[in-house]
Amino acid sequence: MKLAVVGAGWAGLAAAVALKATGADVTVFEAAPLAGGRARRVDDLNMGAIDNGQHLLLGAYTETVALLKHLHPERSIDELLHRAPLHLESADGEFCLKAANLKAPFHTLWGLLNARGLPWQDRWQAIRMMMVLKQKRWQAPALFSVAQLLEQHQQSALLCRRLWTPLCLASLNTASEHTCAQLFLNVLRDSLDAPRAHSDMLIPRVDLTALWPQAAANAVTMRYRHIVRHVCPTPTSVTIDGEAFDGCVLATPPYACARILKPDESTRASDTLMAQLGAFEYRAIATLTLQLDAVWNPPHSILLLDEDPARGHLGQWLFKRLQANDQFTIVISDAADFLKHDRASFVDNIAKQIREQVQRHPNSRGHSQSTMPAVRAHRLIVEKRATFAAVPGLQRPRNQSPWPRLSLAGDWTDTGYPAVLEGAVRSGKQAARTLIEALQRGAY
Repeated sequence: MKLAVVGAGWAGLAAAVALKATGADVTVFEAAPLAGGRARRVDDLNMGAIDNGQHLLLGAYTETVALLKHLHPERSIDELLHRAPLHLESADGEFCLKAANLKAPFHTLWGLLNARGLPWQDRWQAIRMMMVLKQKRWQAPALFSVAQLLEQHQQSALLCRRLWTPLCLASLNTASEHTCAQLFLNVLRDSLDAPRAHSDMLIPRVDLTALWPQAAANAVTMRYRHIVRHVCPTPTSVTIDGEAFDGCVLATPPYACARILKPDESTRASDTLMAQLGAFEYRAIATLTLQLDAVWNPPHSILLLDEDPARGHLGQWLFKRLQANDQFTIVISDAADFLKHDRASFVDNIAKQIREQVQRHPNSRGHSQSTMPAVRAHRLIVEKRATFAAVPGLQRPRNQSPWPRLSLAGDWTDTGYPAVLEGAVRSGKQAARTLIEALQRGAY
């Protein structure tokens, strides 16, 4: 079979690998000159290979880890990913939550019970909410937002600020008052109420393209720098810019799908799909990578930052890059277009934010090396449509399109997850299965 995949992001490449495994001849169309989509390498003149965004994987990302093992049989996962138990700590040291080395769910319950910086009432309310949600099988009331869910379970303002709001922003990239509670609970269920290793944090040791997208691209026929204009599904084929294929996985964002899909006829099902594609809203993520004048070792490799927008203290997470001891990334979820800001003051304010907060950490007091060195170079990347807005009631398309020869893939399809990398990989694999099954049935 001659099959096509449009889009070489994590969903598209996962689909391509799955299609290739069936013996099909697979061609992948990609507008960029590099594989990886919104999770890829960026070559910087001053800092070398960095990433277009800091991505933290979880032990619950089982399909992603399986794909890594499949594409890198000669390497151990530990060579590619640094695994660490769940550890959430504020830059000033006032808050810290560590998962214990116990069976689930006691590892997280123990972590909550012994969390630093929370009064015992807050710790008990957090544990109580987890226990109640587990009894309810992690089901939220219909159309509930995360903020409504937290209010229902009497989570204090301090608990929300220290724990739930950062987790919500990091996983769904949408403010808690606008975020679908069910998606948030799906993330908590599969990471905190699952085998202990599922809550582990997995940090890539290599750039995101080298992690696995490049290996996937090497296994198929790639057509880089090809901006697809038309995808036309028919009962007998799918034509891509005039070239016919037996089937296709369309793995571009919803707005791109709506633009390039040109079916030979309109039906109620196709009209419904187009309406679904047009209903998505999007949220940005800003990632600031800093190159420092010297090596610096903060209290922990991942730190939560307190925001103060009035002072330009906009950073939310600080990550130490494993690839370089003098490089750090700061992540701002649900971000504005900071590319329009004065760059020098933007970087300077965030550097001040980090220095002020880390210097208050108990482990930093009295240490001459605790102050973050001067910034020598930086790179700010703003993905304006990094994720879809995970709002309640959003109707996300399934992998099967109205046309049997065309399936859809992307973290925006109905994966049960928000726009995370594991959702993209799972979607790609499922889209490939859906397409192959349809072609084998001959249901067209």
